[in-house]
Amino acid sequence: MDKRQTGLIATVVTALLCGCPGLLAFCWGSLSAVISFVPGADINIGGSNDPRSALYSGLGSLCVGILFIAIPVAVGFFTLRKKPEVAEEVPPAS
Repeated sequence: MDKRQTGLIATVVTALLCGCPGLLAFCWGSLSAVISFVPGADINIGGSNDPRSALYSGLGSLCVGILFIAIPVAVGFFTLRKKPEVAEEVPPAS
């Protein structure tokens, strides 16, 4: 296998294992953060019905989701980019 194919496989695997859960965490976090501002909403986050707990868990989930989404992007960038050619050093003319 060449390096390009290995990079493509690594990108697909990280997209499935990190990108999909990251998107779910991002969606759940945004929903939880918005619901914390709805008056009269039935909130139950870890047994607490405080809207602040929903807001804090939503913001935390948003941050984790963004990090999980960034992992496949970084893997794809670093494995699939074209590396610059290294120029040979020319000895000085004497």
